[in-house]
Amino acid sequence: MLKGKSITLRPVRETDLDQLYAYHLDIDNRGDYFPRGVLAQPAFRKQFQETGLWSKDEGMLVIVSPQDDILGHIEFFKTVNYLDEYELSYQVYATEQRGKGAATEAVNLLVRYLFETKRVNRIRLVIHPDNLASRRLAEKCGFQDEGTARGAWYHKGKHQDVEIYAILHEDVIAP
Repeated sequence: MLKGKSITLRPVRETDLDQLYAYHLDIDNRGDYFPRGVLAQPAFRKQFQETGLWSKDEGMLVIVSPQDDILGHIEFFKTVNYLDEYELSYQVYATEQRGKGAATEAVNLLVRYLFETKRVNRIRLVIHPDNLASRRLAEKCGFQDEGTARGAWYHKGKHQDVEIYAILHEDVIAP
């Protein structure tokens, strides 16, 4: 577990699966900028049974309150084989829990953990230009805006631009 000041990141437990799948199916709680795809429940459970949703180059942790209530999740995954980077994805499920710093704390915790335990040089965030909350989060966490990937994301029936933010190992772990 990765403990922060107001949240903890912990692995997914089998007892979490029903609640997590319900959150997964509720595409309306994702807001305007989180991908809207869904997995069938057997595929969702199969992934958990095979890996516990954690493996060498990808993983998911739940963001929990001090009372162990699930607030959201954060994931990391390899982008493409020829780049020395991971990408992060995160979501706080309940709208009333957003804007309270849980995602920012989760990103900071996972970034430090990944740089301390993995031989990876960069971590990126892919953010829609209109997603001001995620852009602020990226800047607060020390990510730098590297530019626009034009038409790179198909979402809500059209191709959209995204901003690429990244942080390097040396930005977090002193040489």
